[in-house]
Formats: sequence, structure tokens, C-alpha cells
Amino acid sequence: MVYMVFQIGSGLILTASYTPDFSSIESNLSQEVVFGKTSIPLLVTLLTATLAYFLSQKKFRISKN
Repeated sequence: MVYMVFQIGSGLILTASYTPDFSSIESNLSQEVVFGKTSIPLLVTLLTATLAYFLSQKKFRISKN
């Protein structure tokens, strides 16, 4: 629990103090915005989480009976 609070707290501090460097992307600005593009790691993570959920539910049913 302490580790999770530390991770969230440090993430908030780092995000709040971050200043982006726009000089490296000035020449490469694009007006195109793409929505709905999914990546393979997201799908793999979703599949793994779903599988873990169903396996935990099956284990809970077995140990309950």
C-alpha cells in the first residue's frame, strides 16, 4: 500500500514539474489527429486481465464448495 502511494505521489510530482521541450518538434508539426487506433500491447493486456479474472472466479468457486 505504501509503495502504491509512493508511485502515485512521485508520478504527480514528476508530471507537475515536467516542462516539455518544443524546440525539437517545431519542424515536425502535423495537423492530423488519429482516433481509434489500438495497439497490440493493449489488446494483450486486456486479454491477460480477462483470463486472470475468469481463472480467479473459477478458483474461488472450487474452494468455496
